[in-house]
Amino acid sequence: MEQNKPQTEQDLTQQAAVRRQKLADLRAAGHDPFVITKYPQDAYSADLKAEFADLPAEAETGKVVTLAGRMMSKRVMGKASFAHLRDQKGDIQIFVKRDLLGDEAYAAFKKLDIGDIIGCRGEVFRTKMGEISVRVNELTLLSKSLLPLPEKFHGLTDREARYRQRYVDLIVNPDVKQTFIKRSAILRELRSFLDGKGFLEVETPILTPFEIGASARPFLTHHNTLDMDMVLRIETELYLKRLIVGGMDRVYEVGRIFRNEGMDPKHNPEFTTIELYQAYTDYHGMMDLVEEMMKTVAQKVCGTLQITYQGKEIDLSHWERMTMTEAVKKYSGVDFDAVQSDEEAIALAKEHHVELPEIPTKGAILAEFFDAFVEENLIQPTFIYDYPVEVSPLAKRKPGNPAITERFEYFINATEFGNAFSELNDPIDQKGRFERQVAERKQIDPDSKAQVDYDYVTALEYGLPPTGGLGFGVDRLVMLLTDSASIRDVLLFPTMKPVDQ
Repeated sequence: MEQNKPQTEQDLTQQAAVRRQKLADLRAAGHDPFVITKYPQDAYSADLKAEFADLPAEAETGKVVTLAGRMMSKRVMGKASFAHLRDQKGDIQIFVKRDLLGDEAYAAFKKLDIGDIIGCRGEVFRTKMGEISVRVNELTLLSKSLLPLPEKFHGLTDREARYRQRYVDLIVNPDVKQTFIKRSAILRELRSFLDGKGFLEVETPILTPFEIGASARPFLTHHNTLDMDMVLRIETELYLKRLIVGGMDRVYEVGRIFRNEGMDPKHNPEFTTIELYQAYTDYHGMMDLVEEMMKTVAQKVCGTLQITYQGKEIDLSHWERMTMTEAVKKYSGVDFDAVQSDEEAIALAKEHHVELPEIPTKGAILAEFFDAFVEENLIQPTFIYDYPVEVSPLAKRKPGNPAITERFEYFINATEFGNAFSELNDPIDQKGRFERQVAERKQIDPDSKAQVDYDYVTALEYGLPPTGGLGFGVDRLVMLLTDSASIRDVLLFPTMKPVDQ
């Protein structure tokens, strides 16, 4: 990969060559910055600005602080200079004066480059122009930046470079850092909400022993010591429900998931989900939990339930609830309650130019109608529930209507955000569904290595209580609450194609 090749001397720009020479000169003079191991930082930019917000112009504070960070600008004006230092919390101006710093140290400061990491000590004051600043009496170069920062690193033309070199993106685009600070806050509030409801956070295996029959394609690997093929997990569900069998009545996992599939603004091969399971409740209990959770997290992170996403106003205070059949009837005019057979459903699909699924049953065609007519209309928060059994192999059948399962998904801005069930706890039904699922996979792909997870069936045979389960994508939630258009904007290091491809 081109981005992972060492630079040759010919690759270095003139600016970079000059910086390397400066480093060589520093080392020759016994001032190698890379031998420094720590620095006594005791203050941050934003805290100082808040503390002295009411300080009048040209006033002194008497407060001496020690700052550390990256120098983002420098204006040398003879015997005195100004620079801006960027630390963890923002930017602050420093005032560097030859008389205060000394001739040798001031000369060394003038040779510093934008991007160098420095430490400085001095008194906080407000300048005549009204800017909170630090008058420096000691300054130390802590790390030499050997490459110049790009002058204009933002904008669509450099989006790929920003994803590939997130470290540079974070340096020069402070708003990007705020997205990831907010991501951390979202995860913290999600955990706090679930912990407050009595859920226990657990961890389950990422390396699993075989490919299950689900439609998602896994990444394959090999364990050398055991001499066995393994797969990276495509879900955390089956392990978590084993824990419900074991008597851990409320569990959740913040899990990294891996799927060897396509990439687009909503999909990355590795992504983060939260799956949770609660004994003695059903999918209606999960709906109530989702609505409360979304409102709580949005209020705490955004301060409001009325948010803007890509120019659209989203009201998280109101959630609509419709069955899939009701939604399809509303947006396509077709009433699947009146459809009596698979053949009738196939005829309706052809009439309405809806793509037929690989196995064209009434239930599977209902799901295709939903995709074709409904999803694009679900801008405001909406629960769609009662899914056909054909597309819900792990959900419990609806009493009195075995063709339908107690499952819902919730949608915002025409995007699915989560998936929940009244969990199937009948081991005989589960075994049959698993075996059909694997058989269908092998029918479509004869080389498929999918297997039935018979150990999970065994777990069910010991007894899984009535259970509600939910899984949702953390990345999509972060996109929504940070108004980010692409999943790559909310992943620090998204998967990228090598530059030389």
